[in-house]
This record gives sequence, C-alpha cells and structure tokens, in this order.
Amino acid sequence: MSLFVMSPEVAKAKDAGTPIVALESTIITHGMPYPQNVEVARKVEATVREHGATPATIAVMDGVLHIGLDDAQLEALATAKDVMKVSRADMPVCIAAGRTGATTVAATMIGAHLAGIKVFATGGIGGVHKGAELSFDVSADLTELAATPVSVVAAGAKAILDLPKTLEVLETQGVPVIAYGQDSFPAFWSQQSDLAAPLRLDTAKEIAASHAMRRRMGLPGGQLIANPIPSEAEIAADVLAPIIAQATQEADEQGVSGKGVTPFLLARIFELTEGRSLEANIALVLNNARLASQIAVELCALEG
Repeated sequence: MSLFVMSPEVAKAKDAGTPIVALESTIITHGMPYPQNVEVARKVEATVREHGATPATIAVMDGVLHIGLDDAQLEALATAKDVMKVSRADMPVCIAAGRTGATTVAATMIGAHLAGIKVFATGGIGGVHKGAELSFDVSADLTELAATPVSVVAAGAKAILDLPKTLEVLETQGVPVIAYGQDSFPAFWSQQSDLAAPLRLDTAKEIAASHAMRRRMGLPGGQLIANPIPSEAEIAADVLAPIIAQATQEADEQGVSGKGVTPFLLARIFELTEGRSLEANIALVLNNARLASQIAVELCALEG
C-alpha cells in the first residue's frame, strides 16, 4: 500500500519529469477565514502554474496523505472542522487514525520528500520562540530543515519569533540560510532586519545549483531560501515591533502555549494592524511561490 496519493496533475508532472512545487496546507485551515483561505490557495497554485511548475498542495484527508489537491478537495479542506495541525511527531498518528490534518512546514517537507519533490514554497518557517530559554519552545521546522533534502522558500522566519536564536539553531544544524538578492535576513512582513544573512544568492539558477551540489556531496537536509517580501507590501519593522511586543505580552498573560502561540499572535497582530498583516502575508506567499517555481524550473534543467 502506498504511503500517499498523488493528484492526477502532480502524477502527470512526475511522469513527465517537469517542475513541481510543494505547498503547505495550514495556511488554508489555520491561517485565514473561509472563503478567503481557499481563494488565496487557488491564487498561490495559479502563480506556480504561471511560472512553469505544477503546484502540489499537501494535506492529510481522512487518513490519506495527498500530494496535490484538486479544486473540490481544496474547497473541502477550507471548510473542514476539527482539522489537526500536523508536524513530524503527529503526522503518522493523523494518518493511522483516519483523521484530516493540515501540514506545517516540517510535515510538508516530509510529504514532498516522500513524493520526490525538491522545492517547497511557504510563508515563513517556525523557529525559536521568544523566551525559549525558559519554555524550550523551538519549532520542529528547524530540525526538519537539517534532516530532509527540500529547498524551502520563505520570507525568513515569522517575525513573532526570536530571529537571532533561530539563525543560531539553523547554523548549529548545518542548514544553509540563503537570502535572495540582499545581504540582510528578511523578517517576514518586513524586507529588512538588523541581522546579516549567513549567505546570499541572486538568481534562481544559483540556488538550484546549490541544492544539487548538496545532493552530490551527500549532505543531509535542505536549504532555507529567505525571500524578502515585495517592498510595496511590507510593513516596516519599527512599526511592527511594538505591536508584536503587545501581542506577545497578551499571550503570556493569557497562558497561551505550545501550538496555540503562533495562531494567537498572528490573529492579534491582524487585529492590531487592522488587517495589514494578512495583506502582507498573502503578498509574500505569492512572491515565494514565484521564486520557488523559478528554482524548480532551473533544478529540472540542471538535473535533466
């Protein structure tokens, strides 16, 4: 019995050896209200197609790991209730129990690798939460990047996190953190941060070559491609800083912890920015889909 089912569109692309870009599903189930969630999912998939690749949105539905969803399945997922948010630890349980689960960055990387997909576009990765020296709250995304050979295109790590500590953990894990076209590490809703990017590459072709070289050298793990949000969509870091601080304080006061922290903070920041954070989030996801598609096209040309 196969571990996953491919959509007809993804299966056709696999058979033809054409570029494929993996997409996560938590943005659909946990990131936005209906119907905006499915509208954005469709826009992201359309963006991938427009740039020469096939989108493969990954999710667990009724105990089946799907690599690629058709339009009816996207709609069903967008309106589903009691959807698990799955990472490495709970993905097998979700499948075995016949549940429906949306994949985080870590789980999407696992699904992509099982299906032989090498490039994945998301919004922002998880990382080290503020106060992690006491809570030990560190996302499984970081260790997944060290273990699973998928290049992940994101607008950096989510700005609600402790970005310096996140970069330290990635360095310790041996994960290449490559800023696209700039020297500073982007901070999700903001193009720039005060942190220097460990590495910089300026073209999709160079990023694809780096991915291929890691495979030739037998190195484990993937790459994090930090793609800055378009300037017209960004929210400046100095505007966001007090808002993030307020939201974080409220989470602490209300005892929010574990997997509940990120959704709480994102929802509160949405309220405090009067919706601007969500508009920026949509813009950066589409931007990441464009770059990921270009990388997938170059990787196909390089590897044949």
